[in-house]
Amino acid sequence: MTADQTVTFFRRALRIARAEIAAVSALFIIALGVMTFVELADDMTEADGQAFDQSILNWVQPVAGEPRGPWWMKEAAADLTSLGGISVLALFATIAIVFLLIHRKRLSALLLVVGLAGGVALSEGLKAIFERERPPAAFQAVETINASFPSGHALLATVFYLSLGVMLTRAFPRRHVKAFVLGAAIAIALLIGTTRVYLGAHWASDVLAGWSIGAAWAMALWLVAYAVERRQIAHHSPLQDQPAP
Repeated sequence: MTADQTVTFFRRALRIARAEIAAVSALFIIALGVMTFVELADDMTEADGQAFDQSILNWVQPVAGEPRGPWWMKEAAADLTSLGGISVLALFATIAIVFLLIHRKRLSALLLVVGLAGGVALSEGLKAIFERERPPAAFQAVETINASFPSGHALLATVFYLSLGVMLTRAFPRRHVKAFVLGAAIAIALLIGTTRVYLGAHWASDVLAGWSIGAAWAMALWLVAYAVERRQIAHHSPLQDQPAP
């Protein structure tokens, strides 16, 4: 390849990247999420990783079972952490799916179902593989079940709220409104994960792993939706999202 051909190649690549910046960003998030998860899974079995988790837990709970802060903060955390529970997410997802179907957003509804169902399967499958024990019972301020790694609340909250946030951004033409909606979705997922550590239900690395793999899964679903939507528009398929009546 000559120098001129190299320059031409990079110019074309740059034009494609600019035109497909959203898809490129999604691919980057997927790669970063998977690599972060692999690193966390490796570190949790090593002394340094375990020491990190224990130091975070000891800081948020100087006395086992008594998180830092006033009494109402513990109650608020218990309320907020339920937003990542499967029952609450199933209720919110049902409402969102019915709403999308009413507005003939069949593709978005299908991807939301696949996203949440796949997130549950991913969470339970990874827990079964790693079988990590949760923090000692004395630190747990809420009831817990199954294994600890990764955090199911953090994973599912990231998948659901991030997917919903990305879907909602299509309804708003202004960039600052899009940024607010997406930022709110990310903030909710981060808040839910933080409460899991605060309440002693998970180690910090469990939550970081849940966020990482949840974001990767959500972005993978978005890429599928993006590719399918473009193909269906070209072929006038009934699967594509239709404008609201």
